[in-house]
Amino acid sequence: MALARLKIATAALVAVGAGAGLYAAMDDYVGFSHRRFAEPLAEVAATAPLKADLAFTMHDPPKPVPHVRFQDGDGRDLSLTAFRDRVVLLNIWATWCAPCRREMPTLDRLQAKLGGPDFEVVALSIDRAGIDAVRGFYREIGVEHLAMYVDPTGKAATELGAVGLPTTLLIGRDGREIGRLVGPSEWDTPEMVEIIRTRLATQAGSRAPPTSGHAPADGTQDSDAPRVRRPATSEATSGGIEP
Repeated sequence: MALARLKIATAALVAVGAGAGLYAAMDDYVGFSHRRFAEPLAEVAATAPLKADLAFTMHDPPKPVPHVRFQDGDGRDLSLTAFRDRVVLLNIWATWCAPCRREMPTLDRLQAKLGGPDFEVVALSIDRAGIDAVRGFYREIGVEHLAMYVDPTGKAATELGAVGLPTTLLIGRDGREIGRLVGPSEWDTPEMVEIIRTRLATQAGSRAPPTSGHAPADGTQDSDAPRVRRPATSEATSGGIEP
């Protein structure tokens, strides 16, 4: 009788342990699911040196870019049509992505070197916590030249075909994708700056035809070109790390 009770107790403990393991596995899966772009090799990527020699995968001919929507630092709805007539380096990132965090200062310096009426670095965060997470992170690392853009739904990354973070698209003045780079890079090296400058020169004669109010193909009306809002160092806010 005692042996039978012991077997029953052991079986119960095994069942409880299995249930707890299943719950933990499901919780991990849900956590991974809502971080659709969380890098599985985060620890390796966080300690690996940034590379400046990673080449873009160039498209010939350039590819159409889906009509994606996001918000700026003032909460205004925007799309990429707001950047027509500029070459855009669209960087898809998140504050919880370690490689993204490491390369962000180099993107800030690239914007300082080349940013203007002909070129813009558009750093598009997919943080679910929204613009406050971006604002906190920008203050934390001292970003001075990048404007804040966010898509808390993550739809933009999906529609643009980002398979991991960071993913960076080089978009021409006509709104088509010239090339992309998956993974982090050191964006302000002389070699990378020269790549961008060369593309700016070749794109000089390919300005997009004028559109009335930048109306996208789906019939919705876009806002005017975004006002670039620099991170306000006087605002007290905390950074947003994805749970």
